[in-house]
Amino acid sequence: MSESKPRVLLRQQQDFQFEIDFGADVSKLLGDEHPPLGQGKGPTPVQLLAAAVGNCLSDSLLFALRKFKQAPEPIQCEVTAEIGRNAQNRLRVLGLDVVLTLGVSAAKLEHLDRVLTQFEDFCTVASSVSQGVPVRVTVRDAEGQQLK
Repeated sequence: MSESKPRVLLRQQQDFQFEIDFGADVSKLLGDEHPPLGQGKGPTPVQLLAAAVGNCLSDSLLFALRKFKQAPEPIQCEVTAEIGRNAQNRLRVLGLDVVLTLGVSAAKLEHLDRVLTQFEDFCTVASSVSQGVPVRVTVRDAEGQQLK
């Protein structure tokens, strides 16, 4: 698979359940809607979007810290999607709130201010999604201190 053109294949299994095939060497995933539409046997499209944004931001933060030879592990990320209706009364993702928590105290990390000002810019998914959906990012350290 080319990095410039990632490919995912979805095959309907039944009703709103789709097998999501990411290609060779990657486990397939079952996507589904919550009842009453689906049976809730897999993540919903909104959950997959939230996971993609959170995963990309986590990767970007880790990469930026490791660039300075820092060890922030284990990083945790929680993404909450705000769902509401637009002017046409259609359900939409109105925003994503992302909380990244470092596995260590901020005092143990060097160059943290520099990392925090730029890591989001290198996240392909969140930077793209945020052009249409607000993505609000908070970063905390292991002690709960809000850093961003």
